[in-house]
Amino acid sequence: QPHLVESGGGLVQPGGSLRLSCAASGFTSGFYAIGWFRQAPGKEREGVSCISSSDGSTYYADSVKGRFTISRDSAKNAVYLEMNSLKTEDTAIYYCNVHVAGPVPVDYWGQGTQVTVSS
Repeated sequence: QPHLVESGGGLVQPGGSLRLSCAASGFTSGFYAIGWFRQAPGKEREGVSCISSSDGSTYYADSVKGRFTISRDSAKNAVYLEMNSLKTEDTAIYYCNVHVAGPVPVDYWGQGTQVTVSS
């Protein structure tokens, strides 16, 4: 059974850094993308960044380009999000996501980890 577990959230001051981790298990071979979404209070969930399992290509939302870096450790089935120069508007619950492409695409979600940027 596919399973995702996030860690690394917390409270940080504006301008600070955090590193989120997501451990994935139970996924069989196949094309998928793994990455991060976030949801702030009163807002819809939005995509932050993802990385392709096939070629390692990456995507970043415009709001985080140049500040966040996604990376993957295939041996550990883990994905990381290095977040620098954090802003108050980055405050949200961050969710790890695996999107499995195919005739019937499937999305898997972690339980989420809170990131709070505040002075």
